[in-house]
Amino acid sequence: MIARRSFRLAIISMDIMWNTYINATSIEEVLTIKQFEGERARIIAGGTDLILELERGVRKGVETIVDVTRIPHLDAIVIDENDVIHLGPLVTHNHCVESQLIRERAYPLARAAWEVGAPQIRNRGTIAGNLITASPANDAISPLTALGAAVTLQSASGSRTVALKDFYTGVRKTVMQADEMLVDIFFPAMKITQRGVYLKIALRRAQAISLVSATLLLDLDANRITSASITLGAVAPIIVHAPEAEHYLVGKELTEEVIAATADLTMQAAKPIDDVRGSAAYRREMVRVCAMRGLRLIRDGQEQAGMPSDAVLLWDKHPANEKPLSVQTAASDSIETTINGKKYSLKSGREKTLLRFLREDVGLTGTKEGCAEGECGACTVHLDGKAVMACLVPAARAHGAEIATIEGLQLSPATSAAQTQEKLHPLQEAFVKHGAVQCGYCIPGFLMSAAMLLDEKENPTRNEIEQAITGNLCRCTGYYKIVQAVEDAAASLKEASHG
Repeated sequence: MIARRSFRLAIISMDIMWNTYINATSIEEVLTIKQFEGERARIIAGGTDLILELERGVRKGVETIVDVTRIPHLDAIVIDENDVIHLGPLVTHNHCVESQLIRERAYPLARAAWEVGAPQIRNRGTIAGNLITASPANDAISPLTALGAAVTLQSASGSRTVALKDFYTGVRKTVMQADEMLVDIFFPAMKITQRGVYLKIALRRAQAISLVSATLLLDLDANRITSASITLGAVAPIIVHAPEAEHYLVGKELTEEVIAATADLTMQAAKPIDDVRGSAAYRREMVRVCAMRGLRLIRDGQEQAGMPSDAVLLWDKHPANEKPLSVQTAASDSIETTINGKKYSLKSGREKTLLRFLREDVGLTGTKEGCAEGECGACTVHLDGKAVMACLVPAARAHGAEIATIEGLQLSPATSAAQTQEKLHPLQEAFVKHGAVQCGYCIPGFLMSAAMLLDEKENPTRNEIEQAITGNLCRCTGYYKIVQAVEDAAASLKEASHG
């Protein structure tokens, strides 16, 4: 098994994933490229889906990648004079988790964003990308459909608005044309009389795809429902409403009898399939359960139960590098980057992931390749002040960026200025002291996640530590020693900073 795995990775690492990589500097530039290249050009923002599709050969015929992450102001979350919320195409899931506006006026979306993957995935994955990938199991689509969202699609010849309910034509199929870019997501902010909740059933607590998801949005006058929107994910080819349940709720109060009847009607709207993750019968029953749970949470005013008020994001709130690129970089250009405080200029590696670029071209092998699919966290690094999984980041994104790897952990802002290159970081010392290192393969990723946590929060709670490492898998320690080591390191750093 080990030999076969090594051979597979060796073959993949030789593949050229694209011919041309362009760091775009404006939407107009993107649209011009799309106009002439069509399906041969793909836009990349988070890339958490696209990179895997390219590596697996699912996305054929792609020659040009257009990186839009350096275009300024596309990550804005704003509310206009008409009480409509707008999300730019670079708004990530963690942007929604952090946004007080989204938490207060579009809570189901905030909760769905929190349920996505792990912090490293939420730092890269965008809401726009979640919509465009068009999987019915994607978390953001259900709440945005319930909220009545629409998208603006722009091309060189003009723009058009499409309601999200009309955006999908099937599994992973949308009405987007090859020359279009999604430039805006917008929806009415929840009124003060509205209450909403998002629920998800999955096979594990983190890094899990939905078996079933449900969004319930009710408008109430006192305790009586005046309108309802119920949307379901992962139980049909596209996100679907439960219209009979929605109509039934109008004019009623949330008694146990009404909740039970609504749950039954909601279940009838689900048309799931059997697959390796769950049977159709189980999914239908979980739809009923989600509806009951959601209605009870709304009735009892507990919609936000389990949602942290100050969520772990694994990003530096004062990153050193927030400037956009001022020039386009063509395929033949060097990657000019700073890694662990040292400047690099490399002409190779533009066709790779950041993980393989760091290991094969820069020679920093501390960043490990485990799954190469964004599942294990062994390749966690810091990119412009955010923890990300390097296997899901294009190497060319390193151009103009600040990157930190395990080799540079002693240079972390969490480290005392008196520390030297030869001395271990307090986290590393704590991992040794508590026996948190066994085979050691996953440990670089754990250390990079924990280091960013300690930059973000001086005195993290045990729950926050557990949140921070949800994207890191360990097959040896059972996590207990790892959590203890992070707690110990946090205490040591706090004592040193106040000493």
